[in-house]
Amino acid sequence: MADIIRRFGWRHLRSAPTAHLRHHRRGKLVHDGPGISFWFRALDAALCEVPVDDREESMAFHARTSDFQDVTVQATVTYRIADPATAAARLDFSLDPDTGVWRGAPLEQISTLLTETAQQHALDVLARTPLAAALADGVTAVRERIDAGLGGEPRLAATGISVVAVRVVAIRPEPEVERALRTPARERIQQEADRATYERRAVAVERERTIAENELASRIELARQEERLVEQRGTNTRREAEEEAAADEVRARAQAARTVRLARADAEAARATGEARAAVQADWLRVHSEVEPATLHALTGSRLAENLPRIDSLTVSPDVLTGLLGRLAPPRGGGPE
Repeated sequence: MADIIRRFGWRHLRSAPTAHLRHHRRGKLVHDGPGISFWFRALDAALCEVPVDDREESMAFHARTSDFQDVTVQATVTYRIADPATAAARLDFSLDPDTGVWRGAPLEQISTLLTETAQQHALDVLARTPLAAALADGVTAVRERIDAGLGGEPRLAATGISVVAVRVVAIRPEPEVERALRTPARERIQQEADRATYERRAVAVERERTIAENELASRIELARQEERLVEQRGTNTRREAEEEAAADEVRARAQAARTVRLARADAEAARATGEARAAVQADWLRVHSEVEPATLHALTGSRLAENLPRIDSLTVSPDVLTGLLGRLAPPRGGGPE
């Protein structure tokens, strides 16, 4: 809105750059343009302010599809007043010279015009479209139809209004219908989730089965290896026993041969010893046979003395000495015995 101040019966108006001011004095246009400021008198001035910036008009209206389903259309129209003079001539943009406020409601009139025009074109499209198609592709169709309809609306052009853009935010059915429409999709999603769960479980079971088979195969292979190990151990034990038996046999044979050899050597040694002893004895006997009896008696006494124990003192009685001498003396009248 324009700013108006009072000074000594005069008033000063200052407008924004986005507002187009028109000042008529006594029916004549005195000031015309955006963002201007001037002094005026309230008694002979007619003021109007037309906004020239882009404005957003949000709208929501109900429509019915070809299968008699109610839907709600949410859209936004961006517009601006391209011809302020025409708009000021067609709509009431006059200002109160004391407050700078519009006397009427021109923007509400523009909003009603845009909403009704857009609704008319949207209803025309949705009335020939079933609900499923309207929810799937209706946003684009409605937006294009509203854009084309507003662009070709003669009343908007006659009012100096230019449509900048049209956006259709959503087309929504009634809550009960929306819940009903969501049910199949939710069921499909749930089925997909269940199928994924079942597949995951099947994969898990298959993996568990594979793991169990691998474990069983590993156990079987381990048992086979243990069996081969036991067989190898038995074979090794038999071989060791055979080797030990062969070694014992060889040792026994060697010991027997050695014993035989030792026995033969002992026998030969004994035989040689016996022969040597016999030879010595024979020589001894031969030598003794050739020696005189007195010599033999002397040798006998010496041998006897060598073998007697040690005698520190000896007492010889006459009887003993007589008998001993009688034994040593040769008998009279005869040869040696």
